[in-house]
Amino acid sequence: MEKQEKKERISEYRERKKIGGICGIRNTKNGKVLLTAAPDLRGFQNRFEFAQKTGSGLSLKLQRDWDEFGAEAFRLEVLEELEQKETQTPKEFSEDLKTLLELRTEQMDPKTLY
Repeated sequence: MEKQEKKERISEYRERKKIGGICGIRNTKNGKVLLTAAPDLRGFQNRFEFAQKTGSGLSLKLQRDWDEFGAEAFRLEVLEELEQKETQTPKEFSEDLKTLLELRTEQMDPKTLY
């Protein structure tokens, strides 16, 4: 790859829209869900797929069920997307995601949450 092309790709990566959101990792065997805020949805989806392919757990909260039911028992659901505004700092964006996560958690039955 030429230097100019590499610079352009890096520039495109930095300028891309940053999409975060609230995800649920659902255990399809018992219906329980782990809610999480992801500042980078694409990256989180990639980590989830990698964890499924390698059989490695994604979260300690899920580990017991991950070991018992296997990685194939879990499904990733994007529940809500949020685009980072140009004027927002990463910290402000994280705070917005945290607030969304709290709202989503309040809407759920605590018995179904990890």
